This record gives sequence, structure tokens and C-alpha cells, in this order.
Amino acid sequence: MKGKEVSVCAFIFARGGSKGLPGKNIRELGGVPLVAHSIRTAQQVARVRKIYVSTEDEAIARVARQFGAEVIDRPAELATDTAPEWLAWRHAIDTVFARDGAFDVFLSLPATSPLRSVDDVDACLDALNDSTDVVVTVTPAARSPYFNMVTRTQEGQTNLVIGGHGAARRQDAPAVYDLTTVAYVTRPEFVRTHDRLFDGRVGSVVVPKIRAVDIDDIHDFQFAEVLIRAEQQ
Repeated sequence: MKGKEVSVCAFIFARGGSKGLPGKNIRELGGVPLVAHSIRTAQQVARVRKIYVSTEDEAIARVARQFGAEVIDRPAELATDTAPEWLAWRHAIDTVFARDGAFDVFLSLPATSPLRSVDDVDACLDALNDSTDVVVTVTPAARSPYFNMVTRTQEGQTNLVIGGHGAARRQDAPAVYDLTTVAYVTRPEFVRTHDRLFDGRVGSVVVPKIRAVDIDDIHDFQFAEVLIRAEQQ
């Protein structure tokens, strides 16, 4: 997407019903509510036209407005533990098209990755091109299905997830990566006409582990606090 004049809208999808860490999306990290970290990052990305927070939770909506984002009221059925976020993406796109008009690029910045940088987001936007339908972020994995990840039968028989490679050291096995929640970039029509990310041609941007922390529970949150404090010193 380099060099092209396109309209980019940023979206943050934040439910109120987190089980792993209740109230996490408005819990303060470094003195700022978690969801506001994503809003602030989006505000620093020059190509972003508008920023939306999709939520069913009024407390999250108040914080979103306070920090300068517009709110999309997410239907309750799209905010349950079992509702695919893809459907919330589709709802948000349809809402913006009806309310504010069409746009070219959909950028999702999950609230759970507050340590991303503006450069990470710009790299993802640049990576969306004629050969990709979706861009995701990845970080080097600590474990490898070729070397130290195994399956186990009921009888205890244990085997490598991917055997036959013959790597004697992890460094000799093919490089593998963990998907992160730093950013997702795609086009609105792809979300409207497909059912999941990997239905299309997926590109990726590698993000260092220190910026790819994904907050799911209190331990993740505490780790992010340590990193934020170190950054602020």
C-alpha cells in the first residue's frame, strides 16, 4: 500500500465481558486505560482517517470517547465469549459504510497489544499490496513443532508434531512464528465476502517479542506493567 492515496480506518474491538481479567479493557496500564493505548497509537498513524471502538460496554464507550475515538454500538450477540470477532468486524464495516461512507483499508488494533509501535502499524499498512488480502503480525516462536512440540496418545506414546525433519538442534529446524494481536490489515470487501483470515492470501510482519505482549490474564498485565515502567524511566 506504499505510495497510494487510500482511506484507512482504524478499529479497536473491546468487549466488556473478559473472563481472564475482568474489566481489563479499561484497567489502567501506565496510567492510561488499556483500550486508550490502541487509540493513541492509531492517532499517531498519519494514514488513519478515523478511529472507531466497537463495544457493547458503556464504560468502554465512555473511555473511547474521552480519548477521541468514535463508538460503534456492538450488538450483544456479537459480544459473547463464543461470537467470532470476524462477525464484529463485518458489523463495524457495515456500520461505517452506512454512517460515514466507504473506505479502502480496514486496520484492527486490538486493545490487548498496548506495546506496539507506530512503526509496526505502518509496516503492516505497507505490506498490504496486490499480492495480499490480509496482513497479520508474527513474532519468533519459543517452541517448534519440528523440534520440541509433541503429541501424546492415551497410552503415552509421544511424537513430534512434525516428524521426519531430522533437526538435531532447534536452530536447524525451519523457523516458525507465533501469531500476535499487534495489528491486522485487510480490505473491507475481503471481510464482507470471506469467513476467516486464512481464506485469502496472508502476508505478515515480524514484530519483536517485547512489542508483541498479548494481555489475556493478570500475569500478562503485570508483565506489560514492568515493560511500561522500564520504558517510562
